[in-house]
Amino acid sequence: MAKSNSNLCAVVLLISILIVAASAGSFYDDMDISFGGERAKILNGGQDLSLSLDQYSGSGFQSKHEYLFGRFDMQLKLVPGNSAGTVTTFYLSSQGAGHDEIDFEFLGNSTGNPYTIHTNVYSQGKGNKEQQFHLWFDPTAAFHTYTIVWNSLRIIFLIDNIPVRVFNNNDAAGVPFPKSQPMRVYASLWNADDWATQGGRVKTDWTNAPFTALYRKFNANAKKVGPNSVSTSSINDNQSWSTQGLDAAGRNRIRWVQTKHMIYNYCNDHKRFPNAASAGSFYDEMDISFGGERAKILNGGQDLSLSLDQYSGSGFQSKHEYLFGRFDMQLKLVPGNSAGTVTTFYLSSQGAGHDEIDFEFLGNSTGNPYTIHTNVYSQGKGNKEQQFHLWFDPTAAFHTYTIVWNSLRIIFLIDNIPVRVFNNNDAAGVPFPKSQPMRVYASLWNADDWATQGGRVKTDWTNAPFTALYRKFNANAKKVGPNSVSTSSINDHQSWSTQGLDAAGRNRIRWVQTKHMIYNYCNDRKRFPNGISVECKTSRFL
Repeated sequence: MAKSNSNLCAVVLLISILIVAASAGSFYDDMDISFGGERAKILNGGQDLSLSLDQYSGSGFQSKHEYLFGRFDMQLKLVPGNSAGTVTTFYLSSQGAGHDEIDFEFLGNSTGNPYTIHTNVYSQGKGNKEQQFHLWFDPTAAFHTYTIVWNSLRIIFLIDNIPVRVFNNNDAAGVPFPKSQPMRVYASLWNADDWATQGGRVKTDWTNAPFTALYRKFNANAKKVGPNSVSTSSINDNQSWSTQGLDAAGRNRIRWVQTKHMIYNYCNDHKRFPNAASAGSFYDEMDISFGGERAKILNGGQDLSLSLDQYSGSGFQSKHEYLFGRFDMQLKLVPGNSAGTVTTFYLSSQGAGHDEIDFEFLGNSTGNPYTIHTNVYSQGKGNKEQQFHLWFDPTAAFHTYTIVWNSLRIIFLIDNIPVRVFNNNDAAGVPFPKSQPMRVYASLWNADDWATQGGRVKTDWTNAPFTALYRKFNANAKKVGPNSVSTSSINDHQSWSTQGLDAAGRNRIRWVQTKHMIYNYCNDRKRFPNGISVECKTSRFL
C-alpha cells in the first residue's frame, strides 16, 4: 500500500509539473497587448499570438515583467509572400531618452527576395551598431527560434541556437553597455516603407493586407525585477546564461554565419563613420620600426602584417608615448609549425632602467599549443614571468589582447577575460611602472635559442616566411609629449584609471590561473632560493 501511495504521489507530482510547464510561457500570463486592438490575437489557450498590419494600423505586445539580464527565446513565423515595407520585431527595451535596447528586426521584401535580419544595440540612448544578415532558410515557411542572451559580459543573438552576433561589454574601453536599466520584452508588426525595404525604394502593397506574423513558445529564463520578482525564470532557475559565451563550436558557427550571410556591419562602414574609420588606423598610430617590406599596413590602415624569414623579423611602434591607459590589439598568430618564433605586443620605455609590460607569444611545433608569456619590468628589473596555454587556437581567428595600466595595477586580459593582475606594491619595496612614459611595440622575431621548449625545438626555415596579423588597435590612454591634448585615440572615457576586478572578474581569473597557467615565478623556489618576492605574499592574483 505504501508503494502504491508513493507511485500515486509521483504521478500527481509529475502531472503538477507538466501543468506548470504548460502554463509557463503563456502569452496570457507573460504579455499585454500594447497597441493595434483586435489586430493582435492570443490563440490556442495562450500558446500562440498573431500580429497583423493593415493600412490603418499595425499591432504589438509587451511583457508584463521587466528583466535585468537573462535569456529570451521566441519562435516566429514571418509575413509570407510580398512583405515589402513591413517590419516585424522582437526586442528588449527600457524607456526614456537614455534608454537601452537590444533589437531583432525583420525587414520584409518583395516576393522571392529574402528578408533582411537587422540587429542593433542601444545603450544610454545611443545605437548605430547595426549588423544585418540574410538567412540560410525561408523564415516565412515555418517557425524558427530567435534568442537574445543578455548578461553582464556580453549580448549574444542566436537563431535556432546558432550564434549570429556577439556584442561584448567593452564599457571599460569607453563603449556604453546595457547593464543597469531593466528592460521589457516587446514585439510588433508595423509599416516602415519609407526605409525598410531596399532603402525605401520598394513600398508596401496594401492589396496584400492584412499582413500577419505568428509568435509562439516565448520563454524568459531571466532575472525579473520589480513587484513579484521572486522567481528568476518563467520556466526554471537555470542561469547558465549569466556567464554564457561561445565555445569552439559556437565560434566556428558564428564565423560561418558572418562570412556567408552577413550583408552589413557598421564596423566596416567608413563612409558613414569617417572619424571612426581613421581612429586606430595603423597609418595614424604606428611607425614601422624594423624589417622593411616584411611589415605591411593593409586595408587602408585597418590591418598590419609582420613577417619573419631567415634574414630578419619585423616590428612596429606607436607614434605616441603614454602614461597609463588601456591598450587593445587584435592578433592572429603564426599558424602551423611556429616553433622558434616569438610574436609580441607590449609597452616599453627606453634605457637601462626601463619599464616594460609584455605579452609574448612563443610558437611551437604543429599541434602543440602556443605559450603565452607575460612579464613586468620596472627600473630595468623583470623576472616576474607568468605563462599560460590558451583555451582556444590563437592562430585560427583574431582575438583581443589587452593591457590595462593605471597607478593601482596592471591587468592582462584576453578577449576581455583577465588572466593576470600585477598590483602596485611600491610601498612594500616592489618597483612599479608609474613615472616613465611608454610606447606600444609589436614584433615578430626568431628566438629558437630559448623560445620553444627551452630551445630544444628549432625554427624550420622551410616554413618561412612566418606571418602574424594585427588589427583594431585602440589606445584609450593618456598621451604625453607634443600634441598630447587628447587623452585617447578614440574617446576620453577613462574608467581604466581605476579599473580592477569585480566578482565576475575574480571568478574568471581564478578559472584561468587554475586551468591554464603553466608557470608562475612566485612558485619557482629553485630559481629564487632566497625566497619569493614580496608581491607574491600580498597579492591573490598576479
